[in-house]
Amino acid sequence: GPQPSISNSEGDLLFLLDSSGSVSYYEFSRVKEFMWDLVQPFSFGPKDVQTSIIHISTTPTMEFPFDRYLSSGTLQQAIRDTQQLMGDTNTGKALSYAKEKLFSDEAGARPDVPKVLVWVTDGFSTDDISEPMQLLKDMGVTVFIVSTGRGNYLELSAAASQPPEKHLHFVDVDDLPIITTELRDAILDVMQANRLHAVDITSSSFRLTWPKLLSQETGYYTLEYAPIDDLARKRTKQVSGAHTSLLLSNLAPETTYEVALVPESNVHYFPPQTTRVTTLAEEISPAQVLISESAPHSFHVSWAPTLDSVISYQILYGPLPGNSAKLLEVDGKSNSTVVENLAPNTTYLVTVTAVYKSGKEKSLSAKACTQEEGSKVRHLRFEDMGPNTLKASWDSADGKVLGYRVRCRRQSGPSSVLSVSPQIHSVLLTDLASGTTNKVCVKPVYKNQAGKGLCRMVHMQPATEAQGYKHRQRA
Repeated sequence: GPQPSISNSEGDLLFLLDSSGSVSYYEFSRVKEFMWDLVQPFSFGPKDVQTSIIHISTTPTMEFPFDRYLSSGTLQQAIRDTQQLMGDTNTGKALSYAKEKLFSDEAGARPDVPKVLVWVTDGFSTDDISEPMQLLKDMGVTVFIVSTGRGNYLELSAAASQPPEKHLHFVDVDDLPIITTELRDAILDVMQANRLHAVDITSSSFRLTWPKLLSQETGYYTLEYAPIDDLARKRTKQVSGAHTSLLLSNLAPETTYEVALVPESNVHYFPPQTTRVTTLAEEISPAQVLISESAPHSFHVSWAPTLDSVISYQILYGPLPGNSAKLLEVDGKSNSTVVENLAPNTTYLVTVTAVYKSGKEKSLSAKACTQEEGSKVRHLRFEDMGPNTLKASWDSADGKVLGYRVRCRRQSGPSSVLSVSPQIHSVLLTDLASGTTNKVCVKPVYKNQAGKGLCRMVHMQPATEAQGYKHRQRA
């Protein structure tokens, strides 16, 4: 789904893309999708994130400079339009070229912003990478490596920034989405390290963090924040110079706040830092209602999530069709209850209502069916009917049975399901391989639900030599 926009990051992000002939067209297209997914939530611009791509081929080539695409839509199209160059895998040459472009005005790079290199590789290179990679890292570039092939772990872990467990990923090309969020968060850690930014965002709070600029002795910080659509409601907090974070709470849900951090120093001048943070939508409970453990006279109701803002839950239940209903009330910290004293073989409508401290109420309904009394198959028996064939027989279940469902899970071969009429109490099971153990289950079917099944394991004897045949040794 769409990602929330990330606007409090600043940095030059360079993709080193293996565009050589050692990469298949399919792999290349999957990597392009991964690149777009990775950067899709970022805000792009001269004060935010800028992105560029350099191809690894016989000769390194820049696809586009950092400052060309400054919106999500244009960048997405540019990544889609990127064509594979083929050629040799001269990664060392591409790294030397990347070092030049990451710090070049001509390529749209900016001084004094974090530099991040993401190298996506199949793990193979025709030239040396160790020296040009070290030069990049010595200049302050953070290097992430994603290997979609086997690759040499020792070589790649030495090439990535330290520690390798945070900066090096080995993953099949079809599984790249698995690492997208983790890699994006690690890139954000680098880009936000010297910026005021928010973490732990909820519907009513977020924590602000910022780099250490002052100390207890050299000054203090003033924090100002207000909803962007009502700046007159500005609030101010002050903390000592020893702080690098502050929790802001009692905020409105789904609201964007303008936040400013003003370092007040008697030694140096530090410019104010600003960011915008949007609180999450208020969680609604119940968002899910689950019915389980159905019995003839009861069933279990559970719901999620449980929220601190809910004082109690009301469970209203009654048979369908009908107008009668009963009410149960449980504590707001509970997430389940058992509804008892019910009629068997009956469909109930169950409504769970959360009562909030604010007085609001939210409801969600589900249907539940009680079991028929005695709705269980008894005495499942087996009879050998010849090679690879068994007869399964059972006694009838109680109540108005509409039929029986017989499932055979074979140790060897496909599982099968047979449905038979209520008058039939036996079936033939065929194609049971000799020497195998198979699971057979018989379950009665009622109007509103299936009854309780009975399962047995049955073992087929190994094949033996034909009777009367004797093994003779040759003289």
